Amino acid sequence: MNWQTLSTDSPYRTAVAIQERLQEGRIADAASGLAELIDALSKSEKRALKSQLVRLMLHIIKWHGQPERRSLSWIASIEDARDEIGDIRDETPSLNEQVIKDLWAKAFAIAKRNAEAEMGKRSSAAGLTWQEVFDTVYVLDRDSPGTRHDAPGTP
Repeated sequence: MNWQTLSTDSPYRTAVAIQERLQEGRIADAASGLAELIDALSKSEKRALKSQLVRLMLHIIKWHGQPERRSLSWIASIEDARDEIGDIRDETPSLNEQVIKDLWAKAFAIAKRNAEAEMGKRSSAAGLTWQEVFDTVYVLDRDSPGTRHDAPGTP
């Protein structure tokens, strides 16, 4: 059995095959399958984390690059991506802050490229800080749509 291929193609089928091996008493084969399944699931979660980090950074780059187009949907996308990253980290504790920092440069490069494509212009963003990505509260000013405040009520 090629556990690596099976676990990449179908985690469910892999789990069923592992169960069958255990029922047959083929413990070593089942253990090998389980190790491959864990590895495949970990990679899948890391890809999901990177995807959400890219989406989050993309909207923040657009927030800075197109202040006239800021919208509630951008704010919702930022908050949703943050929530998704939080959920991934809760479900997979090994995907900690260090893993995010290791993904940071690549995720930023992809986000910047995608943001530039969506904006139809070059972005001057040279990078994003942890605070901008995870802590800054993005809101629309009621009196002046399109302005950014670091916290509600901040001038």
